Order: sequence, then C-alpha cells, then structure tokens
Amino acid sequence: MSKSKQSTRASSASIQERRKAQLQRQKKKTVILLTVGILLVVVLFAAMFVLASKNTGSPGSPSSPVSFPYDKLPRLGAADAPVKLVEFGDFKCPACARFSGEVKPQLVEDYIDKGEAALYFVNMSFIGPDSETASLAALSVYHQNSEEFWKYYDALYANQGDENTEWATEEFLVELAQKEKIDIDYNLLRKDIEERTYANELASDNAIAESSHVTSTPSLFINGIKTSEPFNLEAIVKEIETASKAVETE
Repeated sequence: MSKSKQSTRASSASIQERRKAQLQRQKKKTVILLTVGILLVVVLFAAMFVLASKNTGSPGSPSSPVSFPYDKLPRLGAADAPVKLVEFGDFKCPACARFSGEVKPQLVEDYIDKGEAALYFVNMSFIGPDSETASLAALSVYHQNSEEFWKYYDALYANQGDENTEWATEEFLVELAQKEKIDIDYNLLRKDIEERTYANELASDNAIAESSHVTSTPSLFINGIKTSEPFNLEAIVKEIETASKAVETE
C-alpha cells in the first residue's frame, strides 16, 4: 500500500475519532443541562409550595381564621357582639379552672358586660373518662336552660377534683347541680348522663378542636384567630382591640 493511501486512511480515522469525541462531549453537556433544568424546576416548585403554605396559614392564624358554628355553642354575652371569644376547655383541666377564675371574670367585666365581646365554649374532653361525663352533664344543663350553663361551668371548675382521680362521676355532677341550685330538671340531668344523650354533640365539639388544630386546654380564639397566651391579659386585650377595629373597618 502506498504511503499516500496510508496517510489518507489515518487522516480519515483521526477525523472520525474527533467527531466521536465531539459527540460524547455534546451528550455530556446535554445531560448536564437537563439535570440542571430538572433541579431548577424542583427548586421552583418547592419554593412555590413553601410560599403557598405561608400565605394559606394554619387554621387559627391571621391569614386563615377559623369559622366557628357560633349559633350552636354556649354563649355568654350578646349574640351581636363584634368580638367573639371561643374557649376550648376540659372540666378536669387545672389550667382551665385557673382560666375560669382569673381570665374569664376580667373579660366579663371589661368586654362582655359592655356588649363589646361574647364568650363561647367548646368542649375538649381528653384528660380522662370523666372529662366526657362532665361535658355530657354540662351539655344537658345547656340544652335544658342555656342561661344556667355558665353558672354550672363556674361550679364545675370551682369544685374541680384532682386531675389524676375520677371525681366527675354521675352522682357528683347531679349533686353539684342541686347544691348550686341550677334551674333544671335534675332527674333529666341524671338521665342525660346515663344515656349519653349528647354524645354526638360532644363528638362534634372534639372534632372542632381537631380541625382547629387545638392540642391543649385552655385555648382561646379571638374572632377565629388563636391567641398564643391565654393567660396574658395584656396580650389578650390588645388582640381584642385589634379584632374590634378590624370589624369596624369591614
């Protein structure tokens, strides 16, 4: 074979190798670009998800206030009060007893009696079996005579037993109503407790607590927004004033 032909073949082989190397480099670039593009899309969607989560907010946050069935809840104060306070409580909860004795009277004096706010109550019976018994008794009182509910509410907390013992028995609850002269039918109260007449309503209350992301008692909502400090009267007052002004501007 002549030297010129050998040289031509060598040149052709070198060109093919360069083309092959060029194609491989192009493929690598394409793979890198695709990978970067996919990563950018993932990051973009993650950022959009985080932003959407912040904008939406959890139930009870300023951006997502809870809408409560106010007309179905025990109420203290005027139905048309511009500020609606919702307390979640368990009658076996010592902190709830403290709330009823320290915070509630101040709210009544400063806002509820003046028609500026109304207080609503939602049962959250989770501490023990007699949490449910006490709630069933309170619901019976409410349905028999709604005006007597808060008197019984105060009596339950004022006569609260130890959190670790089963004190809210049927007998105790009926005798307490009689002792406090709650204006209801005591035999009907006993019957309602025995037959769990308002078990479905209690289940509904507990479902409201769950859907509102309530995990402890007492929890307080002000026009659907959960306060982080249910014992800080100064903070509560500020939140009530903010809620009141927001209603005025609507």
